[in-house]
Amino acid sequence: MDIQQQAPPESAARQTVKRISEWTHLKRNRELVILSIPMLVFEFLFAYCPLIFLIIAFKNYRYDLGLFGSEWVGFKNFRFFFVSHDALHVTSNTVLYNMAFIVLTTVCALALAILMNEIGSKWVKVHQTVLFLPYFLSWVVVGYIVQGFLNNDHGFMNELLKRFHMEPVNWYTEPAYWPWIIMLSHLWKTVGYSALIYYAGIMGIEPSYYEAALIDGASKWQRVWKITLPLLVPLILILFIINMGGIFRAEFGLFYFVPNDVSYLFDATDVIDTYVYRSLKKLGDLGMSTAVGLYQSVVGLVLVLAANAIIKKINKENALW
Repeated sequence: MDIQQQAPPESAARQTVKRISEWTHLKRNRELVILSIPMLVFEFLFAYCPLIFLIIAFKNYRYDLGLFGSEWVGFKNFRFFFVSHDALHVTSNTVLYNMAFIVLTTVCALALAILMNEIGSKWVKVHQTVLFLPYFLSWVVVGYIVQGFLNNDHGFMNELLKRFHMEPVNWYTEPAYWPWIIMLSHLWKTVGYSALIYYAGIMGIEPSYYEAALIDGASKWQRVWKITLPLLVPLILILFIINMGGIFRAEFGLFYFVPNDVSYLFDATDVIDTYVYRSLKKLGDLGMSTAVGLYQSVVGLVLVLAANAIIKKINKENALW
């Protein structure tokens, strides 16, 4: 009886010590906590507060009745997308493009990061700036740049073809070229950002590994293959898991502004986001657009969980959680 009566105070003491430890940890890192407050407020206002509007996906939303006064319609808004004869086509375009982006960007970013690690430190900042600059350009600007290359009359590519006595190409009426144009545009804009992430990962590798390999007579390629790439595998897998969450969500600006919304190219450039935008621009139904956005988010969450579970099954240390 005495032991049972003494147990609760002992448990309470542990909890008190834990609270003091957490408070001490926060107090020691108060500068970081203060710096994180604006981002936490931003995330709360723009990521969590809007979640209440997801109920529009299940309502026949009317502006005069408001969010809670509109009629519930169940899954009716979801039928708009799934019964469309173009749904399978735009979904396959979205998934295949995103898979190509993940593979192509990862390979090229790794190659650039390794090359930056091999060149002298004097030129690293120059290469970082040149690679990272396109990331800050909007897709509208990128669309104009692409148009400058592919303009039918005075575009760079057609002028180049003329110099070699070849027939100019009407790029904006030939869908066959656009998968490559889309992938190159995405790669040019995003590869620098990914390369810097991998370069930071390489900088975090213990130099003693390379020193030991150098003493053993390993070549540069052997050091890359046996040290750099294996130690970057956890980072590669984490980024892969994160990217899987957006595999059903295309970059709207890329697929809308770069092809200039030309109808001749829809077979090669139409994805879920652009298809829904054009459809709902005519219909003006918020419920349908919200339903498709919710569908993309739910599928993305499922894919992230599945990818993480598979990686965790293979190697628990490389999983995100």
